[in-house]
Amino acid sequence: MAENKSILFIGDVIAEPGLKAVEEYLPGLIQKYEPHLVIINGENAAEGKGITETEANRLFMLGVDVVTSGNHVWDNWKSRPLLANNPKVLRPANYPPGNAGRGYLFHQLEDGSEIAVINLQGRTYMQTIDCPFRSADSILKNIGVQTKLIIVDFHADATAEKVAMGWHLDGLVSAVIGTHIHIPTADARILPQGTGYITDVGMTGPFDSVVGMKKEIALKRLLLQTPFKYEVASGDVRICGVQLLINTETGKTVKIESFMHPKPMQSL
Repeated sequence: MAENKSILFIGDVIAEPGLKAVEEYLPGLIQKYEPHLVIINGENAAEGKGITETEANRLFMLGVDVVTSGNHVWDNWKSRPLLANNPKVLRPANYPPGNAGRGYLFHQLEDGSEIAVINLQGRTYMQTIDCPFRSADSILKNIGVQTKLIIVDFHADATAEKVAMGWHLDGLVSAVIGTHIHIPTADARILPQGTGYITDVGMTGPFDSVVGMKKEIALKRLLLQTPFKYEVASGDVRICGVQLLINTETGKTVKIESFMHPKPMQSL
């Protein structure tokens, strides 16, 4: 008998402020949404660059099932042994062969059914790695009929590339969730063939910042056009994410809801 599975996806965790936000708010979100699977993008969890075993274990202890990542996971050398040794921590599948880690996995639910989670990375304004569209096609052929429940974290810079991936995979996967730009978009929707989609889920971390960085450092970089050390901000910390309801028989999304907690105060 078909039922709906609840999936919780939390946006890019930014260093210690983001980790503390997950510790504070995730238990309440789990109580509210009763997820069968919790996914978090953790590419910036270790001081803003990469993720190590320490941060991953903190997330798993809170009830996270799968950690995805992106281009910044390679900025921290301590990420590599984690990628190599922990199958629940993914890196984008379309990096060339020979890199540590894997780009997709199957997660078994309590009832024995499985959900596939795929991590891909865009190329526009980013590294010229393998084609994410063709990589997605190849992975879906490998997955075959093992499961209809498939979640894609598409870690990309250009919104147009993300939208294109949504259309490319509409009807082939349950959801395409955009990450990387740290700004939540207002376009959460279900595409015509039943794929849940959002261009960017947003970040979990300090919003009194420039996408997680101290404002004064970001402004110096832009105004002076010279390098300055990356420093994580700390104020106005929020958690961003989406909840999906996916039909087990069809693999289609029947509901997608984006959230930010706590919500920003409205100006009068």
